[in-house]
Amino acid sequence: MSKPRICILGGTGFVGQHLAARLALQDADVKILTRARARHRELLVLPNVSLVIADIHDPDALKREFTGCDTVINLVGILNERGHRGQGFEQVHLELVRKILAACACSGVTRLLHMSALNAADDAPSHYLRSKGRAAALVLESEGPLHVTVFEPSVIFGAGDSFINRFAALLKMAPGIFPLACPRARFAPVYVGDVVEAFVKSLSLRASFGQRYPLCGPKIYTLRQLVQYTARIRQLHRVIISLPRPLSWLQAAGMEWLPGKPFSLDNYRSLQLDSICKENGLGALGIEPTSLEAVAPGYLGRPPR
Repeated sequence: MSKPRICILGGTGFVGQHLAARLALQDADVKILTRARARHRELLVLPNVSLVIADIHDPDALKREFTGCDTVINLVGILNERGHRGQGFEQVHLELVRKILAACACSGVTRLLHMSALNAADDAPSHYLRSKGRAAALVLESEGPLHVTVFEPSVIFGAGDSFINRFAALLKMAPGIFPLACPRARFAPVYVGDVVEAFVKSLSLRASFGQRYPLCGPKIYTLRQLVQYTARIRQLHRVIISLPRPLSWLQAAGMEWLPGKPFSLDNYRSLQLDSICKENGLGALGIEPTSLEAVAPGYLGRPPR
């Protein structure tokens, strides 16, 4: 039996690096498309993993790089755009998916795993969630020999994550008082290792064809509880002030103009929906969810310098 040949888009990101390392142990040939090969040399030490310089928004480049692959994994996503009208989200989430589907059809790819998000839907309150929802619907409506699976995780935690670690950094910079927007927003943080396992298990699982899997951890937390936990693990003594909705909106309106957009109005709108699972897709895939408490102290437990 020949090795699986897998092409990953977004493979240099947080989830992508963990997934590439896991697939390297599966005796699969993995190709990661990137514009900045030199910045991700740590991936080159993985067996059977190659980094290829390519513009993933170029349809011809996608057709060329998908040729010879049997599976494509799309992990590409942004939490904020440069503008404020949703065009950036549409380009990265929806237009890219259209190009991926067309390239799969031209290149003979028969398997597509697609990363979406909890609450992604056409009627969601934020540009992020609406564009993610439209992209997921487009993937699931695809016809022909392409077998697709969509994953919808809550916030993902683990070494190198951009959620828990971001709050750890913000808490460190806070001068004793930490004003927190949307403190009652609820999450079921899911461990990156469990997300990766869900992708790997579904690769050849026929029962996963055409399915969408919400992915959550075993416990629900408010945003305030997550920030308090992060402060406690990092040994940071901060007074966390829960902001009411009007002040949360004002904080988002101001912070979205800061470099890197640490918090935006689109993020604020996404937080109006709880990021929790009605039914956890990890169970359907035979995966026992890993708790935040079992992992986070390992990468947050070092006192700040």
